[in-house]
Amino acid sequence: MGIKVSTSGNATEAAQRHLDRLVEEQFASRLFAEDGTLWGPAAEEESSKRLGWTKAAAVSEPLVPEILALKDTLNAKGVDRIVLCGMGGSSLAPEVMTRTAGIALEVLDSTNPTQVRNTVGQDIERTAVVVSSKSGSTVETDSQRRAFVAEFEKAGIDPAERIIIVTDPGSPLEKASREAGYSVFLADPTVGGRFSALTAFGLVPAGLAGLDIAAFLNEAASVTAELAQDSASNPGLLLGAAISGAEPVNTYLGVIADGTNIVGFGDWAEQLIAESTGKEGKGLLPVVLDKEAPEVGLPIPDLQVVRLVADAADTPAVGNEITVSGGLAEQMMLWEVAVSVAGKVLGINPFDQPDVESAKAAARELLDATPEPEAAVFEDGNIAVRGTASVVEGQDALAGAIESLLSKLPERGYVAIQAYADRIGQPELAEIRDLVAHRARRPVTFGWAPRFLHSTGQFHKGGPRVGVFLQITTAEDVDLEISERPFTFGELIQAQAAGDASVLEGHGMPVLRLELKDPISGAEQLISTLRSI
Repeated sequence: MGIKVSTSGNATEAAQRHLDRLVEEQFASRLFAEDGTLWGPAAEEESSKRLGWTKAAAVSEPLVPEILALKDTLNAKGVDRIVLCGMGGSSLAPEVMTRTAGIALEVLDSTNPTQVRNTVGQDIERTAVVVSSKSGSTVETDSQRRAFVAEFEKAGIDPAERIIIVTDPGSPLEKASREAGYSVFLADPTVGGRFSALTAFGLVPAGLAGLDIAAFLNEAASVTAELAQDSASNPGLLLGAAISGAEPVNTYLGVIADGTNIVGFGDWAEQLIAESTGKEGKGLLPVVLDKEAPEVGLPIPDLQVVRLVADAADTPAVGNEITVSGGLAEQMMLWEVAVSVAGKVLGINPFDQPDVESAKAAARELLDATPEPEAAVFEDGNIAVRGTASVVEGQDALAGAIESLLSKLPERGYVAIQAYADRIGQPELAEIRDLVAHRARRPVTFGWAPRFLHSTGQFHKGGPRVGVFLQITTAEDVDLEISERPFTFGELIQAQAAGDASVLEGHGMPVLRLELKDPISGAEQLISTLRSI
């Protein structure tokens, strides 16, 4: 298919500001030669061991027959349902890969007890589970694995026949999994999670679900030479410079699917871009939009729109926009190069994530301390309201609290909606994004939690501190125990929400926390209230 990038107006000016220097410094060829010096001395130690993704299409080829052999073994036993337990880069790539191909892969990237219970409790006799974690210590995936082990044993199924592990060599998870008799696939340790689509993290779950992974790798390999070329026509250099080279920087990147056959690309790109660039008070924050989103028609000078189209040659950019086309594997390589370029232009290390751990640490502290639940400031119908004092003080109604939060929105700020809820069972919560955007008249992101903690969470804490945060949690009727753990799924997700809110508030950013005491009627009330304001 081939990748094409078209720019217009301010986006063209941003690219031209940096392209000559990038070509002169041989950025592209040095990137594919795994030159860790490209981002400066401070980044060199980390970046020099995180560039294996440039060779992933070739390095991962030996995995293909192993994955297909396991698929045949599972199918022969009547196993045709694949569930992926993973967070962030471990789940977002295989999710977009299989959705685009029209292949069923169930992604469990939540600690919501209702969502976990519903996923674990169905069709267990025909289910295999891929548990993906680079470090092997991710609390969400460990908890999900434990839930599946308990369900397999309850059904009289040996978990060793149904659980497949993807992890880095030498991780604690590798050792424990081999002792337990699980199938283990080792990923390339020189590839960071958000760049891992073409490694075992993307290929194992997608391949077991039925994706033609050999063809996928071939597609990615077909654009490597073009992306490694030191030329102003290199689409990776062009895209990277266009999204990061404006002066001042366009902090917000509106990603719109507009004719592409790729399904859910924005969710994958969101993590890649936000976690790679959002640090040292800088960064690019993707905002996943549809063609009719309020932001598209608003005068937002720091919003750069990128449209994913069927063919950028037939749909050239107009106004100040960018259009991009290409197959999914091609675009994954393209955007990984573009983000590496953006790191160079912005003057940051695109391969670390220094602020991701803060919310995890805060959640662990709350789980260890098991404090009494924080009392609501007030309740309005089915919603209990808490939050930063400057937001909720003097308020006694939901509408007033929301207006109070939005009044704290800085001139060049954004709103982040974070839904700690069942994303499979309550998709209507995503309607909130457009309603808030109509009122805020600024970029609004929507993230399902806790998955966003492994994605845009880095930008929220490490990027420009201009966000205001609307956090939504749900009170679930039934909780779910976690084997050999002193906390339940319900306690875990509540700790994750409270921990993240405390870190954001510690950085001086306002948070409004809404607990839907009844998830269904509470969601209806919240949507109705937002429509009224």
